[in-house]
Amino acid sequence: MKKLITLFIFVCCMGGMRAADNPNVKKLFSVTSGELKLTFMVGTDDRLYQLGFGDAAAEVVPSAKMPSREREFLPPYGNGVLTEPALQVTHVDGNTSTELHYIGHRTENLNDGISQTVISLKDPAYPFTVEIYIKSYADNSMMEIWNTVSHNEKGKIVLHRFASASPVLKAKEYWLTQFAGNYKREATISEEQLSEGIKILDSKLGVRAHQMRIPSFILSLNGPAQENAGEVLAASLRWSGSFQFAFDVDWNKNLRLITGMNPLGSQYYLERGGSFTTPAILYAYSKQGKGEVSRRYHRWAMKHAIRDAQKDRPVLLNNWEATHCDFDEERLKELFNGARQVGAELFLLDDGWFGNGPYSRDDDKHGLGDWEPSTKKLPRGLSYIAKEALKRKVDFGIWLEPEMVNPQSELYQKHPDWIITQPKRTPILGRHQEILDLTRPEVQAFEWDIIDKTLRPNPDITYVKWDCNRYITQPGSSYLQPADQSHLWIDYNRALYRLMDRFAKGFPNVMAMLCAGGSGRVDYGAMPYFHSFWPSDNTDPLGRIKIQWGFSHFFPANTISAHVTRMGKRHLKMAIDVALSGAFGIDLALDKATAEERAQIADAVKLYKERIRPLVMHGELYRLVSPYESPLASLSYVSTDKQKAVVYFYQTKDGNEPRVMLGGLDAQKKYRVEEVSLAKGVTSRFPANGKVFTGAELMEKGLENPLNTQFESAVLILVANN
Repeated sequence: MKKLITLFIFVCCMGGMRAADNPNVKKLFSVTSGELKLTFMVGTDDRLYQLGFGDAAAEVVPSAKMPSREREFLPPYGNGVLTEPALQVTHVDGNTSTELHYIGHRTENLNDGISQTVISLKDPAYPFTVEIYIKSYADNSMMEIWNTVSHNEKGKIVLHRFASASPVLKAKEYWLTQFAGNYKREATISEEQLSEGIKILDSKLGVRAHQMRIPSFILSLNGPAQENAGEVLAASLRWSGSFQFAFDVDWNKNLRLITGMNPLGSQYYLERGGSFTTPAILYAYSKQGKGEVSRRYHRWAMKHAIRDAQKDRPVLLNNWEATHCDFDEERLKELFNGARQVGAELFLLDDGWFGNGPYSRDDDKHGLGDWEPSTKKLPRGLSYIAKEALKRKVDFGIWLEPEMVNPQSELYQKHPDWIITQPKRTPILGRHQEILDLTRPEVQAFEWDIIDKTLRPNPDITYVKWDCNRYITQPGSSYLQPADQSHLWIDYNRALYRLMDRFAKGFPNVMAMLCAGGSGRVDYGAMPYFHSFWPSDNTDPLGRIKIQWGFSHFFPANTISAHVTRMGKRHLKMAIDVALSGAFGIDLALDKATAEERAQIADAVKLYKERIRPLVMHGELYRLVSPYESPLASLSYVSTDKQKAVVYFYQTKDGNEPRVMLGGLDAQKKYRVEEVSLAKGVTSRFPANGKVFTGAELMEKGLENPLNTQFESAVLILVANN
C-alpha cells in the first residue's frame, strides 16, 4: 500500500511539473489501482478532461493543444459538447444546458488496500454540483465509479440522463463481448469488433431486468479477447433495473463508454437540497487476458460483494421437478427421506405451499400474494414440516416471491390499486401475475411482513429462494403523482434494495438464493444480500455448460447454483458432472429414481462434500477449452495454495480435443492425477490416471483427452505430492 501511495504522489508531482510547462493545463492527477490507471487533466477553462484510462505503466502526457470537449470525463448536454452526453439536466429556470467546472479532489485510504477519490465539479452559473467517486481495489486492478448530483436551485430540476461513468479508451481496435440470450439461453457469449458510431446494449424491462442481457461486458483492445493473453477491460453495473451501455467510437478511434441506468422513461425530478446517486459501475483490467480479469472479479466479490463468501453452500434437494405444486406432508416426508439417503444437507420447498380456499396455490394462476400456509397441504404448518426435515438431519428452506400477486388472490381482491399498471389500459399479465408497486409505502410494509411472518415464527427455516417471475410492461403507479410517474423504474429498485438489506440484516443466519425466473436479476447490486443465484431454468447439462461458462466471467463458482435434473433426458453422469462444477444441488424425484441412480447421486454428493466442494467454493477458476471453440468444454479450479485442483471435461459434440493444457498450477510441484465420479466397476480411460506429473508438464504439454463422443464427461482431481 505504501508503494501505491508513493507512486500516486510521484504521478501527481510529475503532473504538476508538466502542468507548469503547458499553458493549457492547470492540474494533472491520476487514480491508480494495480495495473489500471485513470489520468485527469484540469484545463485552463476549469473543465475536467480525461487523458488516459488503462495500463498503469503507460506514460500519459498532455498534448500542446487544448483537449477536445469530447474528452470531458462526464460530458454534460447543451453547451458545446458534441459527444453523447453522460449528464442531461433541465434547470429550474428552463435552461437545458449544464457546465461542469473542477472545484477540487481528495483521496483517502479506507482499509484493506482500498482507497477512494472524490472529485467535485460545479456549474459556475447555478448551485448545481456533481461529486464523482472512484473507489480503487489495488489488489485486483479494479475501480468502482459512481457519482452524486445535488443542487440548491429554487425549485425542482429535471435529470434526463445520469450515467454512472463515461471514461474514454484509446486503442487501434475494440472487440466487445456481451452476455445475452432469452429465457433458457442466458449469458450466451457473442463477440464483435466495434466500428465508428454508437452501439447500445440495454434493458428496458424494469424488474427482472436482465432476462435478455446481463449488465456486464468485456472489451478487448487491439484484437479479439483471449483467455490467457491480451489487454482487456471488464465492466459490471451494480444495478438490478433497466440499464444502458453506449459504446461511442469517434472518427479518431477514441471509444467512450457511457454506462448506467437506462434513462428511457425515467426522467427524475430533484427537489431543492436533494441528491441523486447513480449505481456504481465496476471496472476490472488485465494485461493477461479475460481469464485473469475473471479471477479478479471473483477475488473482489469474495471479499466485498457476496454474503458469507467463505461459508460452504449446502447440497440441497429441491422438490419442484418432483412435485410442482402437488404435494402434502407425507409426500414431503418421503422426499426428506430421499434427501437424507443421498446425503443432501438441505431440502428446499418450492412454490405451492401457501394459499387457501378458492385461491389455493395449486398452479401458477392462483394464490400468489396470500402467504398463509395451505391448510390442505400443510395442515400442521411450516414449523411442523421444518422439524420433520430436521428429524432426518436435513435442513429446511422455502420459496418466496414477495414482489408479485395473482389477480386470483385475496390480496388482489382487497388491493387492486397496489399493482404496477397503466390507467385506462387492458392489463397485461405475465405468468398470470402482476407486480406489486414497491414505491408505495403500504406495499413496502406488506412485503417485509411476508418475509418476517414466514421466517421469524419458524426459526427452523434456514434458507430462502427469492423469486421474481415477470417484468414491467405497463409502467404506471397509482401511488406516484402524475408528474412523478417516471420515478417508478428507479424508485422500485431502490425500495427493493432496502427490503433485501432488511432481510439480510434481520435474518443473518438464513441463506438465500436469488432466482428471478432464472437469471433475471444477476448483478452486484443485489448479490451482497444473497449467497448464490439461479442461473437458468434450463438444467439440461448441454445448455448449462454454456450458461455457467458465461456467468463464470464475472461471478465465482460458489454463487452459481447447479442442480442435477432429468431435463433433456441426458445421461445422468453428465448431469452430475456439470452440477459438480458449481453450488451443487439435486432437483429430481429421488423416489422415482432407480436404486442404481440413487446410489450414483449419493456417491456424487459424498465426492462433492469431501473432495470437490472446497475447490469449487474457494479455488481459482481456469477456463481451459471453450465450448464455443471446440467439441469439448474444460475448466478447472485450483486451490489458492496450489496443492489441489479439480478438472472437468464435457463433450458437447462428437469430436476430439487431443490435449488439454492446464492452468494455475505450481510448475515445480508434482501432481498425482485421479479420475473420480466413475461408476462402480468402470475403469478410467485417461492415460494420465494414477500417474504423477510436474505442474510444468501439465501446463505446457497438457493432459491427453480420450473423450470423443457427445455426452461423455469426466472429473479429475490433482493432488500435489509433498
